[in-house]
Amino acid sequence: MCWQRCAPTASSPSGCSWWCSAPAPPHGWRSSRGAKAAVPRCRCCPTLSSRPPTAAFPQPCWRCTKKAAPPPRRRRCKVAKLYVVGTPIGNLGDLSPRAKEVLASVDFIAAEDTRVTLKLLGRFDIKTKMVSYYEHNIRARGQEITRRILAGESCAIVTDAGMPCISDPGEDLVALCYEQGIELEVIPGPSAVVSALAISGLPTRRFSFEGFLSTTRKNRREHLEEVAKLRHTLIFYEAPHKLRTTLQDMYDCWGDRRISLCRELTKIHEEVLRTTLSGALAHYAENTPKGEFVLVIEGYTPPADPQITLQQAAQLAREKMSQGLPATAACKEIARQTGYKKSQIYSLVAEKSYSNDEI
Repeated sequence: MCWQRCAPTASSPSGCSWWCSAPAPPHGWRSSRGAKAAVPRCRCCPTLSSRPPTAAFPQPCWRCTKKAAPPPRRRRCKVAKLYVVGTPIGNLGDLSPRAKEVLASVDFIAAEDTRVTLKLLGRFDIKTKMVSYYEHNIRARGQEITRRILAGESCAIVTDAGMPCISDPGEDLVALCYEQGIELEVIPGPSAVVSALAISGLPTRRFSFEGFLSTTRKNRREHLEEVAKLRHTLIFYEAPHKLRTTLQDMYDCWGDRRISLCRELTKIHEEVLRTTLSGALAHYAENTPKGEFVLVIEGYTPPADPQITLQQAAQLAREKMSQGLPATAACKEIARQTGYKKSQIYSLVAEKSYSNDEI
């Protein structure tokens, strides 16, 4: 009796059909437990390939003819919502499996730069349609995106690199969705801020992300003065063509501090320079900055014990003024050296000047 335990018949005394007379199940055949005979899948088995197709043996399937497998059916997101999807900051291998699934299943993707996102989608053979969503069309395109979601479509918002909505136009779309009652879901991904902080070598317990500084010198100086006395670690983004100016402004406002300059994170030319503001200025005076930078800077450290009194600090400021330095600039410089507030020193200087005028 064969492996299928077939019963003897008049046409087959041995009880075996011609396809099950082998001592083991032929390749490409499927049998049901307890069945009297095997149920053929196709005629790809070498012992069957010479036989002509019959009702019991249909035409060869795609496995037999070595044709490509039919593409899997695309799984669509059933819930109309906005997905905030984190993308790699350099290495495309950092895209999570969940992010791939969402990007492939949503109805459309809102991308900051469709050309950049197209490279990412092409790497993983994702064919989802895209619409552009960037700083100069956030109002009109934002209304269009929310209208489509309210109509029943699902959307994923991505940025060129990292988490959307962090120092990114996507924050306006998220706010608009909340206003209109649209459900949101986040798909976490890489972040340049946290990655740079982790390898900076500076305190990580408390930190403040300040984003990009203004391109206007006055606004940039005001921003730096606002955070000058913060004691926790400060993190900034900066472009290579503005790096030298930014470092100089930081040194003028804060004095010398420890800094970690993280460049091209997760990419081939990744580099982390741990130095001081003065050391960074000297380094990039001789070397041209290249790539996008994340600046991680030490917070303010107050002096343990002031070596001079407030009155002595005011006197130092007057000496600077006698050398031709404006009162505001003189008080600011002495405040940085002594740890006193500029307003305190300026008040004493102004009070003394007023007294001298009266005399």
